[in-house]
Amino acid sequence: MFFFLSKTLGIMLLPVNFLIGAGVLGAILLATRWKSLGRKLVIASLVLLAICGFSPLGNLLLYPLEQRFPPWDASRGAPDGIIVLGASIEAEISAAHGAPVIRSAPDRIIAAAALALRYPKARIVFSGGSANLISNDAREADFAGAVFESLGIAKSRLIMERRSRNTQENAEFSRALVAPKDGERWLLVTSAFHMPRSVGLFRKAGFAVEPYPVDWWVGGPDDLLAFSKIAIEGLTRTDMAVREWIGLAAYRATGKIDALLPGPGQN
Repeated sequence: MFFFLSKTLGIMLLPVNFLIGAGVLGAILLATRWKSLGRKLVIASLVLLAICGFSPLGNLLLYPLEQRFPPWDASRGAPDGIIVLGASIEAEISAAHGAPVIRSAPDRIIAAAALALRYPKARIVFSGGSANLISNDAREADFAGAVFESLGIAKSRLIMERRSRNTQENAEFSRALVAPKDGERWLLVTSAFHMPRSVGLFRKAGFAVEPYPVDWWVGGPDDLLAFSKIAIEGLTRTDMAVREWIGLAAYRATGKIDALLPGPGQN
């Protein structure tokens, strides 16, 4: 049920979808006796879309997420394993073309491959199935192996987890797959804005991980007041940030994580 709601209600609540829906409803109401309400909805949706697209709103919402965990400290030595979360490979498009198609967050795979080359004894886990509500049998993990091998990572080091549909299942299925032993050190590679929710869910699953954030969208404090020149860029950042905050709130409300914004030093 949680997965179904996240792919229906959760998507409907994203700023771009919600505001376009409000605008369309307003346009329909213009032809009815509620045309005054319709006019207000159209104007409000256009103004709010402009704010989401051009203002620093997306940066302001992303920044506390991305800054929650510091860069990984390599001075502690080599890790025993590296877990990289999916959401980079478009599985169904890859299946259609018979080749891996990376559409977003390529830093996750690039960083994990670089770490694998740096630490040749570390095991590599790629966790990614299909996040689509309705999908065929195409899974991210089915294509990730070829990408890692092309980057010089031996197939024998790769562990592919292909069943997960969301971050909670990434954590639970990865733990079941590798059965981490006491004292082992595992890195978790995912986008910086996604790291708080990911770490919270891995902790809840009983899998201690060391955050290795990548794929930043905000440079630093100077960007907090920076306006976007292209609306789609601002809309993308705003949607990503709102989706992440909604996910954090939903997971916290249902007890799937123990803090609204998991951070360093928390249990």
